[in-house]
This record gives sequence, C-alpha cells and structure tokens, in this order.
Amino acid sequence: MKPRLVESVPNISEGRSSSVINAIAHAARGEGRHVLDVDSDVDHNRSVITIVGEPAMVAVGIDHLVEEAVTRIDLTKHRGEHPRMGAVDVIPLIPIHNVSMEDCIALSRQVGKTIAEKYEIPVYLYEESATNETRQNLATIRKGEFEGFFEKVKKPEWKPDFGTAKVHPTAGVTAIGARQFLVAYNINLETTDLITAKKIAAAVRGSSGGLHDVKALAFALEERNIVQISMNLTNYKKTPILRVFEMVKNEAEHHGISVLDSEIVGMVPREAVYAVASAVLRMEKFSRMSVLEERIEDVLRNNH
Repeated sequence: MKPRLVESVPNISEGRSSSVINAIAHAARGEGRHVLDVDSDVDHNRSVITIVGEPAMVAVGIDHLVEEAVTRIDLTKHRGEHPRMGAVDVIPLIPIHNVSMEDCIALSRQVGKTIAEKYEIPVYLYEESATNETRQNLATIRKGEFEGFFEKVKKPEWKPDFGTAKVHPTAGVTAIGARQFLVAYNINLETTDLITAKKIAAAVRGSSGGLHDVKALAFALEERNIVQISMNLTNYKKTPILRVFEMVKNEAEHHGISVLDSEIVGMVPREAVYAVASAVLRMEKFSRMSVLEERIEDVLRNNH
C-alpha cells in the first residue's frame, strides 16, 4: 500500500533562541512523521519548520508543536522584521503523495478547531481552506499584526473561523490552510537603502504589476547591515526562481546596487531547482529523467 504523505510548514515567531526553537521542533517529532528541516532567521526572528508524514500523525505533531510554542513564546516581547500575528503564525498544509487538496482542507479544519478549543487561540482559515475571498490572502488576515488584532478581532468581518473573538494574550492568533507548494526565496542586496529596496520589491511584486505569482517585501537586516527582498513564489512553474532572481538583479543594478547573495527558506521541490539548472545551462532536453539518482529511485521503487 502506497503511503499517504502531507507536508506542513509551521512558521513560529522565534528565530533567536536556539533552545526555544529546538524544543518546539523536537515537540513536532514522533511516530509517522519527520521534521526534515528547521530554518531560522535572527533579523526576522522567525523559524520555518518542515514536517512530513501521514496526515493524522502530522496533525498530532502540529498539536504538540503549538502546545510547546504557546508555553515558550511571548509575543508581547517579540521584535522582528517579519510581520507576525501569532506565536505559531501560520500553518500551511501541502498535499505530497496520495493526498488531495480536499484532504488537506479537511485536515486544516480539524487541526484549526483543535487549536482553538485546546489553546484558546483564534484560528483563521486561509488559501484553499478560506471561508471567503477576503481570507484567501495571508497578508490580508495578518494586517495589523499581533498588536492590532485586539481591536481587529472584534469586527464582525474578522470573526475567527474557530475560537472566540478574544486574542490569546501572549500567543496571538493563528492561520491554517491548505495550499500548493510555495518557494520562499530571499535576495540580499549590498546596501542599507531600504527606501530603494522597497521600490525594487514593488517592481517585482505581482499585485503591483510585476511578476505573476510573486509576493515581495523589503526588510532591513540590521545584523548584517544589508537589505533583503523577501519573496514567496506561489507558482514556481509559471514564474521560475531564475526569472525572479534576474528581475531583482536588473532592478537593483538600475539603482546602482549589487546582489550580495540569495537563499531558499525551508525546502523546495526538486523540480524548482532543476528548472534553474536547465535555464542557466540552456539545456534543450532536460527533465528529472536526466538525473541519475531519479532513475535509480524509480527502479528501486518499481522493484518493491
């Protein structure tokens, strides 16, 4: 029987205390699920934890993760560049293998209900799980952040999908939802000019006429004395990583700014990386079948 696999990528509002991050990531581990990656950022004060496993077991892992985060993270003391509204800010669920988007939507509702009832945290459904169009976009839900939610939650249009209209005093609110693969991609620029960086982010951002399926913000990374264009690529097949990199690079050079480096946050599908290699090398015929390990995996899989 082929395994059913779902990925969850909880974003927690802690990126500086390794003991807190490790404790929360450890809580998510267990039978039927694996923590594959923990990606933390000091300036953002945020960590992205990648969990993969059987749907029911991933749900248990999320529950344990939330429990640990609620006891260890106090948003009244949290400062960081990245917008946030919750100790566990957002919990995406992505179908991986033998799991449908509808399965992930159902799972998001189940887990969201549990979080609200067990930890008294208001929960909002977003993306594919959203109950109305306004709530599909995470940024719209998160607007006002933790500090602004104490008033926002009282408005009828912002009644939580689960839980009462009362923000948890230290853990805030949480969003959970099913979605497709997303590539979190950051490009660091050799400058401290945040105003220009915001112009570059606006030029790239899909909502302001840039690249489709790209969300972009600019942040100052004080620890490194640089600025960063932080992006979510919501459809890496239509808008590949290389195309995004080249546009940011061109926009930056137009302003006399150089690209320092770039980074993937969390994990990405191998297709996204293969697409970069194929484009850079201008390979006419290239697919996953061109990769030795891919073919070996197929042979081993078919022999079982």
